[in-house]
Amino acid sequence: MSQVIVIGAGQAGASCVAKLRNSGFDGGITLIGAEPVPPYQRPPLSKAYLMGDMTLDRLFLRPESFYAEHNINLRMGHRVDAIDTAAQTVTLGDEVLPYDDLVLTTGSVPNRLPAAIGGDLEGVFTVRDLADVDAMAPRFTEGARVLIVGGGYIGLEAAAVAAKLGLKVTLVEMADRILQRVAAPETSDFFRDLHRSHGVEILEGVGLDHLTGTGAVSGAKLTDGSEIEADFVIVGVGIRPSIALAEAAGIEIENGIKVDAQGRTSAAHVWAAGDCTSFPHQGGRIRLESVPNAIEQAECAAQNIMGAGEDYLAKPWFWSDQYDVKLQIGGLNTGYDRVVTRRTDEDSVSFWYYQGDQLLAVDAMNDPRGYMVGKRMIEAGKSPDSALIEDPASNLKALLKA
Repeated sequence: MSQVIVIGAGQAGASCVAKLRNSGFDGGITLIGAEPVPPYQRPPLSKAYLMGDMTLDRLFLRPESFYAEHNINLRMGHRVDAIDTAAQTVTLGDEVLPYDDLVLTTGSVPNRLPAAIGGDLEGVFTVRDLADVDAMAPRFTEGARVLIVGGGYIGLEAAAVAAKLGLKVTLVEMADRILQRVAAPETSDFFRDLHRSHGVEILEGVGLDHLTGTGAVSGAKLTDGSEIEADFVIVGVGIRPSIALAEAAGIEIENGIKVDAQGRTSAAHVWAAGDCTSFPHQGGRIRLESVPNAIEQAECAAQNIMGAGEDYLAKPWFWSDQYDVKLQIGGLNTGYDRVVTRRTDEDSVSFWYYQGDQLLAVDAMNDPRGYMVGKRMIEAGKSPDSALIEDPASNLKALLKA
């Protein structure tokens, strides 16, 4: 009987094993995860779960019983020690498990502050997994002082939760503006204003020199010489693909585990999907850190294990929830040279990224119609006249049909 082993029990791993079973795969399936809980959603960790609005059982992608009912061997709380691609085996403690196909869905790991600048002090957290959030949640008490290092989406989402719960929030971003790596100045301006209206102190163009405290963090000194007191610190300075296991097995790495259009790695019978991978896209190679990519790429790999021979065609989209604002992003803005603003009412606005006359992406704040139409235009290769996009009286749906 054919055996498939999936390493990494996050969104991609759970999607892969479910797709295999739902597509009629009747061999053995083993899903191995390092965490002691079934696969769960990560996005709510820094939002609804941290706020206390979502319980643990609602985080789970499927009830634990799903895996037994579908004859999926779920191995929780286990770390894989090694992969032997020649022997087609996985070493798990004292066990050596054979596979016919192996899928790596190892995800990503957060960047941490070096110990030399206080990264190992008690009270310094990242926001990546359930254990991280469970450890910091008791500190979210009214009046507590939190320093957030990094003005990306994770840092801003944590800042929103903290501000809503009555904490005193300071966020530092060493770049010239928050969201500089991922968004236009217009989107940065929108979220800066939003956070400041909720009492968050945002410091841009200033970095962290070092954290202060003996044993536990008590504050920070910044690169401009100023000092901040803090009861705890949240670090949101990006993530990197989890490649150590693949690299040790001799699998090719290129900004992540390198896969072809169908999800194959450089090793025979080894596939990969999700945050840990880089894959072909529009003549280049990209890595996407998103839930939709994890699901769709993993499902494509599952189908190809069964012989479908299908290429994965990414349709990038992302989202973020902060206060009462829902940001939805369609497409990739890489290479944009201008931004067009569409405002239909006081509470809704969208920013449309163009490269010349080509529409690349859209950031929509409380504008689901703008997001959906923009996303469909991008996927269809349509680029409407930017003057029509900017005109709030123009009918977006009509532009989609044009």
